Amino acid sequence: MSRASSAADRLRGSALGITAGLIGWFVLVEVTSGILQGFYVPLFSDIVTALGVHDSDVNWFEAAQLLLSALVVPVLAKLGDMYGHKRILLIAAILTAGASWWLAFAGDFWSFLIAWALQGFYVVWLPLEIALIFERGRRQNRGVSLTRRAAGLLVVGLEAGAIIGALAAGRIFAATGGDLTLTLMVPAIVVTLVCFVIWLGVPESEPSPGRRLDTWGFVILAWGLLLVTSALVYMRLIGELDLGAGAWWWVVALLALGAAVFVWFVRYELRQDDPAIDIRVLRRPEMWPVQATAFLIGISLLGAQGPLSTYAGTDSSLGYGLGLDATGRSNVIGIYLVSLIVGAILFAVTSRRANPRLILIVASTMVGVGYLLFIPFHVELWQVLLNLSIAGLGSGALVGALPAAAAAAAPQGQTGVASALTNTTKTIGGTFASAVFGVVLAAGAGIVASETAAALGGYLAVWAICAAGGFLAAVLLFFVPKVAFADEMPDEAEAVAGESQII
Repeated sequence: MSRASSAADRLRGSALGITAGLIGWFVLVEVTSGILQGFYVPLFSDIVTALGVHDSDVNWFEAAQLLLSALVVPVLAKLGDMYGHKRILLIAAILTAGASWWLAFAGDFWSFLIAWALQGFYVVWLPLEIALIFERGRRQNRGVSLTRRAAGLLVVGLEAGAIIGALAAGRIFAATGGDLTLTLMVPAIVVTLVCFVIWLGVPESEPSPGRRLDTWGFVILAWGLLLVTSALVYMRLIGELDLGAGAWWWVVALLALGAAVFVWFVRYELRQDDPAIDIRVLRRPEMWPVQATAFLIGISLLGAQGPLSTYAGTDSSLGYGLGLDATGRSNVIGIYLVSLIVGAILFAVTSRRANPRLILIVASTMVGVGYLLFIPFHVELWQVLLNLSIAGLGSGALVGALPAAAAAAAPQGQTGVASALTNTTKTIGGTFASAVFGVVLAAGAGIVASETAAALGGYLAVWAICAAGGFLAAVLLFFVPKVAFADEMPDEAEAVAGESQII
């Protein structure tokens, strides 16, 4: 064995150990993120009672957090590229911890709403983690493959945390004798501890020198996102509250203004030397299909969970629905989350040898097939579980694959913002779907025997839209070059040079 080959092997082994340790810390961070996403949902009824509000007011929690995440994630990701991803990750964790403590002691609706929105800073954790892993792996030209495998493991931690949070919330609430404040202190303690994990266990990335924050670019982007997401939230409220046909003019006006602002944003960014979001990078054939896929998968991943839960609870005497109680519906969601975990594990295992572009196409197709099967097969519980499992396997793989693919397609110094954009587009897709699905299901309510259940046609439309999103994503991914997302193979001289830099 030559000296250069031996040096390259030592470099790979050393970097793999460093990255494995880094992934271990990040799995803990993602478990915490999952706990935040799963812990509060079973407690919503008790939270509503404690705050003295109506059940429908819970929708404002989600809307506020979606708005904040859409606005701050691109900014924080860019700051991570500029000043170091660990630094911004730690700041985001501290802000999340502060908001979590605020939630525990919030005594009124508006205080709780503000704290809930601020807790949404956790959504930037995963993109920053992907950027940190990718930047460390890039040093020996293995950033892409390491990031793909790591992303799958991080998603496993995320979904496992969601299950832990959902299962623990009710039990802790019962153990504390129904003390909501004590119960809500648990996730606050967990987030506080993870701040120390990040501070002590995570190494910093190399900031990109000479960068600047395109403040006006982010301001324009924020206004565009605010207008579009506001229109979508308002659209959903129209369906839920039956505000009348005149309310649709506001939706159209907000969407038109949002589209105009985005056109302005694109033109402005093309004139900047260091733009907030590099439109030229987004136009690359290995980037735009990834971002489009994130939007399309967000339709089913984030937007279809509400319809799934209501369908599972619909009285089966109507000729559809499963007629499950709260425990049964929780079990259905639990099986879906397990399928997401399995999909993420399979992605982590197969990504080492399989073509990453092919993995994305197959995963998107599985989402489409899973939801398409709902149209003929939806009466029996086993049919619903089978369909969800197929879609869940594909979704679990995509949750990890998309940020990793975006990081691989981004130039050096833009991995954070590229990864974060997949989260932003996925969130917008989920918000869009939630709004549309709310209108579709509300349109059929009251025409069936129960007077409250949505008509079967509404659910069929939801599943058809989710299936179309999966299949369209698979088609768009064929436009990605076949060699995209692959590691660059270093020659022996580069390996030795890299080793000397590390030593």
